[in-house]
Amino acid sequence: MNSVVENPPTLLTTDRLTIRRLSKDDAQAYFAIFSDPAVMRYWGSPPLADLTEAEQKVVGILAHYEKGDLFQLAIERQSDRQMIGTCTLYQIHLQNRRAEVGYALGSVFWGNGYLVEAMHALIDHAFGPMHLHRLEADIDPRNEASAKSLERLGFKREGHLRERWIVGGEVSDSALYGLLASEWANPSPSGFKPNFNFK
Repeated sequence: MNSVVENPPTLLTTDRLTIRRLSKDDAQAYFAIFSDPAVMRYWGSPPLADLTEAEQKVVGILAHYEKGDLFQLAIERQSDRQMIGTCTLYQIHLQNRRAEVGYALGSVFWGNGYLVEAMHALIDHAFGPMHLHRLEADIDPRNEASAKSLERLGFKREGHLRERWIVGGEVSDSALYGLLASEWANPSPSGFKPNFNFK
């Protein structure tokens, strides 16, 4: 286990969800999520082609966790213990106490507030026990649902980079978002509220 990153996330809970380390047993659920073209529409890589690829991805994620440079966690619904998505901290810069966030949710679970609920817990941990100062997100600006989720969490749009990605021959831009620990701890009275009903 990495000894540099302070208090890496291992197990987080919310009213409806458990956010936990992935295991090799999650490969089938991981494949179901990341092989879905709807989920991967604005992703930085094409959909997974088969279960073997998903198994290899999970093994790689576990190796990154041990190195302490990427923490991709399963989002599990408590009601039936089903893995419904993932949320991630990566590109961790210890000197600057900065990291990027990523997330994906199975398309059949969209529209229930699960993603914001899970990310709220992860951000709490990042700015709390991990003592990070800044979180960033890079999304396709066409992904309006992702932008709304980030804004609901208090992220501010800070930049636009043209033709930054080429996935499956398609060129796309990047919209860059940022959130500071001070903004999370002291939200604007007229804007983001950190304690709201996710349901």
